[in-house]
Amino acid sequence: MAETKQFKAESKRLLDLMINSIYTHKEIFLRELISNASDAIDKLYFKSLTDDKVGMGKDDFAINIISDKDSGTLTIVDNGIGMTEEELENNLGIIANSGSFKFKNENEKNEDVDIIGQFGVGFYSSFMVAKEVEVISKAYGEDKAHVWKSSGVEGYTIEECDRDSVGTTIKLTLKEDTENEKYSEYLSDFKLKELVKKYSDYIRFPIKMDVEKTRRKSDAKDDDYSDEAYEKYTENETLNSMVPLWRKNKNELKPEDYNSFYKEKFYDYTDPLKYIHSKVEGMSTYDSLLFIPAQPPFNFYSKDYEKGLQLYSSGVLITDKCADLLPDYFSFVRGLVDSADLSLNISREVLQHDHQLKTIAKSIEKTIKNELKKMLNNNREDYEKFWKSFGIQVKFGVYDNYGRDKDAVEDLLMFVSSAEKKLVTLDEYVSRMKEDQKYIYYAAGETVESIELLPQTELLRDKGYEILYLTDNVDEFAVKVLMRHGEKEFRNVSEGDLGIDSEEQKEETKKLAEDNKDMLSLISETLSGKIKEAIISEKLKSHPVCISSSGQISLEMEKILNQNPQNEKVKSEKVLELNPNHKIFASLQKLFESDKEKFKDYASILYDQALLIEGMKIEDPVEFSNKVCSLMADMA
Repeated sequence: MAETKQFKAESKRLLDLMINSIYTHKEIFLRELISNASDAIDKLYFKSLTDDKVGMGKDDFAINIISDKDSGTLTIVDNGIGMTEEELENNLGIIANSGSFKFKNENEKNEDVDIIGQFGVGFYSSFMVAKEVEVISKAYGEDKAHVWKSSGVEGYTIEECDRDSVGTTIKLTLKEDTENEKYSEYLSDFKLKELVKKYSDYIRFPIKMDVEKTRRKSDAKDDDYSDEAYEKYTENETLNSMVPLWRKNKNELKPEDYNSFYKEKFYDYTDPLKYIHSKVEGMSTYDSLLFIPAQPPFNFYSKDYEKGLQLYSSGVLITDKCADLLPDYFSFVRGLVDSADLSLNISREVLQHDHQLKTIAKSIEKTIKNELKKMLNNNREDYEKFWKSFGIQVKFGVYDNYGRDKDAVEDLLMFVSSAEKKLVTLDEYVSRMKEDQKYIYYAAGETVESIELLPQTELLRDKGYEILYLTDNVDEFAVKVLMRHGEKEFRNVSEGDLGIDSEEQKEETKKLAEDNKDMLSLISETLSGKIKEAIISEKLKSHPVCISSSGQISLEMEKILNQNPQNEKVKSEKVLELNPNHKIFASLQKLFESDKEKFKDYASILYDQALLIEGMKIEDPVEFSNKVCSLMADMA
């Protein structure tokens, strides 16, 4: 009987960590064992390129998975380079000693080498699911085979054994099921196929397994659909695709190839709006395949949505959603990145946050923006479809992180314009501005229709000035962060001077305000606590009155911020603007001289009326109604 050897003390501690702490998901043990098998085959394949004695070509190599439900064992077999007794001792008896890492370093300049393993710890993930692990291996060029066997931290044995051919067999005796863990699921054909497809689909050697299937018996009667009319049989099936779509030449692929891949990989039933296939070499070398969906997933604008790209290292899935590869404003992008240059951590489940990852992320961001710009310039119809689905997310990128990324997305922004009620970019708006126009005008509201009814927009539209209609909650916050586009400042039609009056008109307004300062003061006093002041308006045409705002919080921003009942209530500084050319103004002047109490009622009614036009709630609807009824009675 072979002598039991002990792991070194530090190896015992590491093995305990491997089993209980380092790996998040137990299922990755299969990924690790398949990756090690692939590395072993790669080493022998590399040797076959210069050694005719190997006697095998690339098509002869394979990885086989054998599931035995009766004995509770799962076996992974490869016909790779195998291990000698010394290598079994060094690679498996000393945890974190990697033969693959050494081989990769020795041959790093050879493009035919595609070694995945780096740390020499992945093998030990098998102890998360197995109570005993047996490794039978025969090294290339050796006459004898050896078996390494271990039940975990108790130690291991190595002894000579029989094996006909070169390669390695890893046999896992799985743990018994518990209430919380169903280890037996790793013997299921369905589960094994699922895990291979998920993690190892692009291992470049075939991964095969005998799969149980059902077919109709050849002698079954045409009308017999009973269980007896069918028979079970076993078929050796290749489970993986081997060659990733993103590593194929673009000229080999058609749009339907990309569309099919996207729908299958990302569970969408519609074709993507755009695909972006890139191969980047330089500071960081990687392949990427990115997709812009035609429509958002059902949970896109919910807290449950997780952004991120699939991340592969040499065709092996490392993580399903690497959030660090996408900025939040491009979180709608689906796809993947594959790089052999990534600095992985010991568990190969997550990445070290290093310069390399940031470089790839920056390159991905630039690629997405450039492709969206191309779509905007060359395929306006598709871009507008994209904008209607994901424009809000792009606008979030303007003011998120205190406007840090506003320059990255400013050229992609679109808003509905008063000109033909169509979406326009900021560049398009500026290119059509009148020669004497000082500002980029915008108005905010719930809908285009409600914005058009605002008294403040009437005069501008009549003078032929274009207005951007901001209808999404995020819009005005984004515009406030932008402040300007190029040399042109943004100006809310409900705020301050619109820059359309001549000096003569301003002097006339100033004189009117001076002549009516006592009346304006009484309005301000009557509405104390509700408005900052009452003024003579320069922006009204046919309407008697409007509400504007002074300060950083606009009327629309007040509405949006107060929608959340948990937020502390905010108030904009409201200004009541009176149209001196409207007959209501003349009525106010008369009442101010003859009946101050009725004048105050008029002021309150006009204030509430202005609030209603803005889509804001009035404080006391009953009082408003009573005052209107009283006014109507006086007129009867």
